[in-house]
Amino acid sequence: MRRPSFFNIIFPPVISEKKVYEQLKKVLDPELNVNIVDLGLIYEVKTKQDGQIKVLMTLTFPGCPLSSVIREEINSKLNKLPGVKKIDLKLTFEPAWDFSKMSEVAKVQLGVL
Repeated sequence: MRRPSFFNIIFPPVISEKKVYEQLKKVLDPELNVNIVDLGLIYEVKTKQDGQIKVLMTLTFPGCPLSSVIREEINSKLNKLPGVKKIDLKLTFEPAWDFSKMSEVAKVQLGVL
């Protein structure tokens, strides 16, 4: 684990939403082998200056047997960002996920487009 520098203690690094999304793009759905951002599973990301990250997400279906694997991978990737103190990961099924939430990249990868 990295030790914080004196500068980072006084002026903690700001975690941008862009950096959070970059990390989330490294998380693949284990069954589909497509990242969770392009699949449209991430509904909202909020960051706070105190090192908190809030993520609102869904799954492709409520009974997804690999949800714990995805959640662990999200936590692992986001904890690699400098300055992260807390990750608040919320799961919702409102609105329900459907193919329209996928990016064109994901649709091409899955042969839907």
